[in-house]
Amino acid sequence: MCGIIGIVGKEQVADRLVDGLRRMEYRGYDSAGVCTIDQGALVRRRAQGKLKNLVTELAQNSAPGLIGIAHTRWATHGAPTTHNAHPHATDDVALVHNGIIENYKPFRDGLIADGRSLESDTDSEVVAHLISQQVENGASPEDAIKAVLPQLRGAFALAIAFKEFPDMLIGARLGSPLVVGYGEGEMFLGSDALALAPLTQKITYLEEGDWVVLTRDSAIIYDSENQRVERDITTSGASAAAVEKGNYRHFMQKEIFEQPTVVAQTLASYVHRADEVVALPQIDFDLSAIKRITIVACGTSYYAGLVAKYWFEQFARVPVDIDVASEFRYREPVLEDGGLALFISQSGETADTLAALRHCKEAGQTIGVVVNVPTSSMAREADLLLPTHAGPEIGVASTKAFTCQLAVLAALAAHLAVKKGRMDRAEEQEVVKHLLEAPACLNAALAHDDDIAAMAHLIAPARDVLYLGRGSDFPLAMEGALKLKEISYIHAEGYASGEMKHGPIALIDDKVPVIVLAPSGSLFEKTVSNMQEVSARGGQIVLISDKEGIEAAGEGCIATIEMPKVHPLIAPLVYAVPVQLLAYHVACAKGTDVDQPRNLAKSVTVE
Repeated sequence: MCGIIGIVGKEQVADRLVDGLRRMEYRGYDSAGVCTIDQGALVRRRAQGKLKNLVTELAQNSAPGLIGIAHTRWATHGAPTTHNAHPHATDDVALVHNGIIENYKPFRDGLIADGRSLESDTDSEVVAHLISQQVENGASPEDAIKAVLPQLRGAFALAIAFKEFPDMLIGARLGSPLVVGYGEGEMFLGSDALALAPLTQKITYLEEGDWVVLTRDSAIIYDSENQRVERDITTSGASAAAVEKGNYRHFMQKEIFEQPTVVAQTLASYVHRADEVVALPQIDFDLSAIKRITIVACGTSYYAGLVAKYWFEQFARVPVDIDVASEFRYREPVLEDGGLALFISQSGETADTLAALRHCKEAGQTIGVVVNVPTSSMAREADLLLPTHAGPEIGVASTKAFTCQLAVLAALAAHLAVKKGRMDRAEEQEVVKHLLEAPACLNAALAHDDDIAAMAHLIAPARDVLYLGRGSDFPLAMEGALKLKEISYIHAEGYASGEMKHGPIALIDDKVPVIVLAPSGSLFEKTVSNMQEVSARGGQIVLISDKEGIEAAGEGCIATIEMPKVHPLIAPLVYAVPVQLLAYHVACAKGTDVDQPRNLAKSVTVE
């Protein structure tokens, strides 16, 4: 979502603020801005579009000052224009905001009725005016915050500057993450540790409802009851190198090629190679007593959950419900006693997934979280925390986070099967063997990168593309379609291959490429039958299979992509690679913005 950085510094801050914004470009944004305090005045510079436009604006109109706040915005209220860009300001107060103020409209109407002039269409500007009203009436910045925050409904991370207090920033969070950074004679605010990585490794994660007063040498934190509290100072471990592409053209390409390494790192936490056992972190509940699993996630994480549904039911024989997070609470789900609610998220801050987690917690469910940020809100509220160890993922379209999620979920399914008595020792050893084969098989899949790049021109001109798969390859078909949509802007849909004849086959003609995921095995012949139905109607088939499958069914396809022969357990991890590479090379052929596709944000912190 939006990115926030604030600095109470001892040297000029504008360039450092922009550098912090640059480190958050991966989140997705449509405008950017900074505000500093200099000689008793708020100095604000904003620009629509990419960060380079703000850099140009600052080159023409500088923003001097030793204290400042900055922001990259992803539009929720109001179009992506300069006047809607953050920071928003009155004569006395400037702020940046990540999240959404759901009850802003009556406040806005009241402010206008009071004769105040609002220049933007945003919900965020309303908060600046509410705080400013308090200050104008004689309240201190701290008292203004105490008065305003309880009135806001929704989600927010705020960084606030006050013209009359040029050595202080205030930060606050509710539903959106915010981090405090500790320096030598200076202090920082950021949306995440990565934004602050070049500035400090000493950070505090604010908890839900916290707000903080920063000066150059202190951070005073208050909870939602306005009581002063102490929060742990930790070492972030975030690396400045995490936002470097190295020799790769795009972050997405780099992250695709990191998958063998990060999947191996992830599996090392869940599979004991020497003992040939699957093991979870220490837990304080009886996993064998779990009666039902409810999986909740969004986007790519949802497709990881769909794959996991096959594994949980096949291996552990535990029934699984799965929902997209934005729908989950609103269908009023029945949550049985003894259930495990499992939430999958790259950031651990996704607003609708976090809201669903809290709904399940209130309903007495045991909470499991598969997440790439072990310090995130979801992680801190979990009974069972399962980190993915993918490292920072900068490309908006998720790749390595997805395969690491699959690795964790496969291990969890196997471990649950053992605890349930559904998997004996020999079967567990077999599962461990195949999981440990996954990194090498991912490497083998990546070896076909040049072949996939060479055939991308066959897909790039298409307006519509269909993906087909059976069994656990069905969620992979949907994930492949999502990747293509996200970064190439080609309309694509993923279907269970057996469903083609129940409607989607009407779309088939010689202008529609059909990507078929069909590793050889028990479902191969049925998938080939569906391929023949497509071929008979002029569909242009790209077959992704192993050597055996391509030899059996590759004739007549416009292209084939050969994968290594793998066990069905790890096939979803391995077959993720070709659909990622295909989307990547098609997007490159079309010249789209691979790492920051239009309209998308990396971490969606509004419902």
